[in-house]
This record gives sequence, C-alpha cells and structure tokens, in this order.
Amino acid sequence: MTRLAPDILVIGGGNAALTAALTARETGASVTVLEAAPRDYRGGNSRHTRNFRCMHAGPLGVLTGDYGDEEYFDDLLRVTKGDTDPDLARLAIRSSPDAYRWMEAHGVRFQPSLSGTLSLSRTNAFFLGGGKALVNALYARAEDLGITVHYDAPVRHVEVDGDRVARVIADIDGAEQVFTPRAVVVASGGFQADLDWLARAWGPAARNFLIRGTPYNRGVVLKDLLDQGLSSVGDPTQCHAVAIDGRAPQFDGGIVTRLDCVPFSVVVNRDGARFYDEGEDVWPKRYAIWGRLVAAQPDQVAYALIDARARDLFMPSVFPPVVADTIPELAAKLGLPPDAVAQTVDAFNAACGEGDFTPTELDGLATRGIEPPKTNWARPLIEPPFYGYQLRPGVTFTYLGLKVDDTARVSGEAGRMQNLWAAGEIMAGSILGQGYLAGFGMTIGSVFGHIAGREAAAHVN
Repeated sequence: MTRLAPDILVIGGGNAALTAALTARETGASVTVLEAAPRDYRGGNSRHTRNFRCMHAGPLGVLTGDYGDEEYFDDLLRVTKGDTDPDLARLAIRSSPDAYRWMEAHGVRFQPSLSGTLSLSRTNAFFLGGGKALVNALYARAEDLGITVHYDAPVRHVEVDGDRVARVIADIDGAEQVFTPRAVVVASGGFQADLDWLARAWGPAARNFLIRGTPYNRGVVLKDLLDQGLSSVGDPTQCHAVAIDGRAPQFDGGIVTRLDCVPFSVVVNRDGARFYDEGEDVWPKRYAIWGRLVAAQPDQVAYALIDARARDLFMPSVFPPVVADTIPELAAKLGLPPDAVAQTVDAFNAACGEGDFTPTELDGLATRGIEPPKTNWARPLIEPPFYGYQLRPGVTFTYLGLKVDDTARVSGEAGRMQNLWAAGEIMAGSILGQGYLAGFGMTIGSVFGHIAGREAAAHVN
C-alpha cells in the first residue's frame, strides 16, 4: 500500500474531469487523475458525445447566427418544465462561449452541424471525430502538461472528516493505494450502470433498460459520499434517457444506437396502440423524453413505423430496419398484433390533413380527431415499403447527484466542504431536474469542470 499526496486528485476520466485537471495543472498545481475504465475505454460518456450547446451573440467558430442567453434559458425551462436552479443554469449558459474557446485552445476541433433532423447549426457545435476525438485531444494535452493518469483505477472510498476529504482509497494495478491530496474534484458520473440501483429507484421495469453509455459509471463514489452525509440533489428516477434501437447491447452502445425517426413515425406499444404525440416539437428538444415514455409502456418497449417517404429524413441507426410491403406484414415481423396495428395506422392516416410537410422545422401539419394527436409532420403512412424499429429506453446518465454552489463546491452536514468540488454528471441534477436539451450535458461538464479546477487550484495555491 502506497500513500500518495498530489496537490489535486481528480476522480473520473471524462470531459468534466479532464477540464478540471487541465485547468488546475495550468496554475502549477500537481494533478493526478483516477479513471476507473481501462485506457481503451477511457472518457466515460464523453467518448459517446458529438456536440456542445453554446450561447453566442454572433457567429462563433462553426456556429452560425446567434443564440442568446434568454433563448437558451427558455429552451432549458421548456424541457425541464422549470425544474432547474436558475442561477447555476445561467452560469452554465453564459460561460459556454468561453468553454468553446478553451476547448479549441486545448486541441479540440469542431465541424459544421450534421444534416437531417438535428438542424443545430445555430445552437450546437459538433466535435470533429466525435467524442472519442475530444477525449483523445484532452488526454494528449494532459500528457503534455505532466498530469499523472491512472487507468483501471476505481475509487473505493472517499473518506470525509468533518468539512474536508481526508483521504481517498483506490485500487491501482491490483493494489490498494491511499491518496492524501490537498483538494479533490469528483467527476465520476451517475449510477446508471448499476442495474440494482436503477431497479431500486424505478422498480423491476429498470431490468429492461439499456445503458447506452459507459459501463463504468456505477455510482460508487456518489453513494459513498451521500452515505457520509454530503448534500444530494435530484430525483433518482430522473435521467437522460432516450429511445434507442432495441437490438442495442446492454451497455456502451453509444450514440449510434439512438433512433431519430420518431417525428416522422407512428409509434405504437406492444398492443399496437399509439400513446404520445410523435410530433410535439423539434427533435433536439423532445428526443430525451422518449426514453421515459417507452419505459412506461408494457414490457418497456415500443415500435416506430414509417413509410418509404420518411426513410432518408433522419440519421440512420447502426441496425437496419425491419421491412415489409404492407403494415400487417410489418407488424407480424415485429411480433405485434397485425389487426390492431393496421387499425391504428388506418385511423391515423384518416386523421391526417392537407398542408406542407417541412421536416426541418415545426410545420403545423397535424392530425384531427384522434387521441393522442400528432401536431407536426403528420403524413399518412401509405407508400411502401414500410419500415419498423423496436424502441427501448436507453439511459445515458442519472440526475441524482451532489449539490454544489456556483463555485462547484460540495456541501455536507458540516457545511461547505473545504477541499471538495464536483463537476459533470455527478452534479448535473443541480441544473437538470428532468428532461434534457441536446448538447447541454457537455456544457455543464465543461463549465463546471473549469470552475472546479480553478477553485481547487486556488485552494492549494
């Protein structure tokens, strides 16, 4: 057993953790990073991301037009239904342009937004090479600056003594190591990969959930700190959960398993019945509600049905769709009751009105006389072949976390912790009470990673 004493110990290996580590290291502090995953799987959920939501008053890098703080904040209020800390939310939003510039200065490259249903050129900057390239760029910078990184280094215990962290115990190279840092930043994610914890929160239905992010975010550090009386925020049943292809693996399927076809679909449950408005809003503002919607259906499964006209309107899944020449045949191939599905689609088709179909924006092309309605993009399914996808809830990260203030400092029973800060998913519940806004998790991680690194460095310096 070795006792180690860096100035700052960062627990986690994703974007928030690396941002904190780099920010602190650039002040001259010694920094050690503990990443629970092996090197090839480093980066947490950040390696699956593809964009960053950013406020800007005019064109900024690859971002077009402008996206002001009030519009950004209003977008957040709509998806969270007001369940957010407005001060922390505005801090994240208003700090996002500086975070964009910081990433560029640290080797992260961006590209123009993707085409299709995302239509985010004004609001979201896409990473050239995706999240894996982002992670690699930040790790390369960390190596250049002499930051010590340990992989396969799960933290077993963060020992809290009153209002400070006294020591951290981790397993490294098969041996227990004890760290006695002067400051600690926890950026180790949520608990979504612990299926037992998910089942305790959600009930047995959670056993049918898929975890599209890293299998290494099991909430070990989060539970350890909450058990020692640190202040929590968020609801354990709230999470960033999207509808993904039901054929995805249990863990780590990533962004490619997401299905973006819902706005152009008729979505039915296992009984062949529709259950929600598929065209409620543009996809970046509504895609994250569909994980919870599907989770509420029997067997936690649903099916998206489209016709040939919609086939090329969305980003394709990594898996090909099920194809048939008729709706009853498609239903049978999907294991659904053919008569019930045919009746649902016939009723939907009859309720579709006339109007201009505009796939990239709200077009008001709505159904009439059926419940639930479809309020945009309501075109009848009439042109074969027909395509179907199975949908299941895909959890990205959970919102139960550590409560922080505007300096990213964590509080507990003894008041504000003297040497503990948090960044990323482990504190995102302070801002995301429910719902999700595309690219906003990266905003939170980047902004609060920088704040945590800066404040931890100021503490030790």
